[in-house]
Amino acid sequence: MSKVFINCHLYTGRREIQTAFIRFSKRVEALGPMTEFQPQLADQIIDLTGKIVVPGFIDVHVHGGYGADSMFSDVDQLVQMTVKMKSEGVTGLLLTTMTQSPEKISKAMRTIRAASEKSPAILGIHLEGPFVAKKFNGAQPVDQIQRVSVKKLARWQQLSGGLVRLVTYAPEVNERRDLEAYCRSQQIRLAVGHSDATYELLQKCRIDHVTHLFNAQRGLHQREPGVVGYAMLSRVPVELICDGYHVVSPVVKIAYRQIGPKRLELVTDAMEAKGMPAGNYQLGGQKVAVGNGRALLANGKLAGSVLKFNQAFKNMIRFTGCSISEAVQMSSANQAEEFQLVGKGFLETGNDADINVFDNQLNLMATYSYGK
Repeated sequence: MSKVFINCHLYTGRREIQTAFIRFSKRVEALGPMTEFQPQLADQIIDLTGKIVVPGFIDVHVHGGYGADSMFSDVDQLVQMTVKMKSEGVTGLLLTTMTQSPEKISKAMRTIRAASEKSPAILGIHLEGPFVAKKFNGAQPVDQIQRVSVKKLARWQQLSGGLVRLVTYAPEVNERRDLEAYCRSQQIRLAVGHSDATYELLQKCRIDHVTHLFNAQRGLHQREPGVVGYAMLSRVPVELICDGYHVVSPVVKIAYRQIGPKRLELVTDAMEAKGMPAGNYQLGGQKVAVGNGRALLANGKLAGSVLKFNQAFKNMIRFTGCSISEAVQMSSANQAEEFQLVGKGFLETGNDADINVFDNQLNLMATYSYGK
C-alpha cells in the first residue's frame, strides 16, 4: 500500500507545485499537480490542504544530540540519536567527529561504521580535525591537535569502511599536497576550517568546502580577505550555523546576499545536549554548560550548538526573507549534490521517500524516512 499526500504545497528541491500530490512507499512513486492525480485502489490518501511538503533535511556537520556523542557513545546510542533527529526533520547526516587522540578517533570510526549498518540515516563521516590550527581551535582541544598524516587518515578511512566524506583542516599549518592527492583518490572533500589561512594561500589550495562560516577562522579585513573573504568570493559550498548565536541575524543576511542559496548549506554543529534539559554536558571530554539556547566551555567559547535543524530552517527564512524554495535548497538539495547522495535531497520519482510536512506557519508536523 502506498501513501498519497494530496492538495499539498510541494517543494521538490527543483520545482514548486502549489497544489500537488505525491505518492510514495519506500521511494517516491509519482508526484505532480492535482490535475494529474489518478487515485489507485491501494492508495492510502491523506489530504494535506494548507500544508507544505519538502525533502528531508541533511545535516553535514553534527557531533551529537539527545544525549549521544559521536566520539564516546556506543552503537545503539548513535542509532537512537538518528531516530530522534527525525523529530527535527533530519533524514540524513554526516556524523561529525572532533579533535581527539588517534586511538579515540579510530574507536569512533569503528563505532560509527557499525551504527551506519543499523541506521541508513548515517550517510558518512565528517572528520573535523585533528589537523586544525591552535590559533583558531574553537572548541577543539588544543592538546590533541595534530599535524596532517595521510597514514592516519587512511587508517581511519579503512576502519570506517570508507565512510569519511569530508575533512576539515587548516592548510596554513599542514603539508597539503599528499593530503589533497589522497582525498581526491578517496572522493573525500577537503574543507577549510579552524584556520588562519590567508586568501592568497587558499587560492593555491584544493578547497572544496568551508566549515561553519565566520566561526573559528580568519575573518574579513579590508587588507586581508581571509577565510571569510574566500568563502564569499569562491564557488565552493559554505556551511552556516543559523542559530542567532554563532552568527547573528544581520550577518546571516549578509552571508545570504553575498554567497546566495546555491552555495550555502545550513548545519547545526550540534552536540550531545541538543534535545536535552539545560545542565552540564561534555564535548571532546571538555565540560560544557548548556542554558538559554547556548553551549559554552568554561572559557566562554561556544562549544557546538543545541540547534535543531527545523529551527535553523525557520531562522534562515526569518533572518533573511529567503523563499521556502531557497531554504529547501540550503537544507537538502545543496548537500545531496555536493556529496553525490544518490536518491537524497530531492523529491522526485525514484528517490527515497525522505519527506517533511510543515503547517503554513512552518511548524514541523511529520517526518518520513524511506516512507516511514
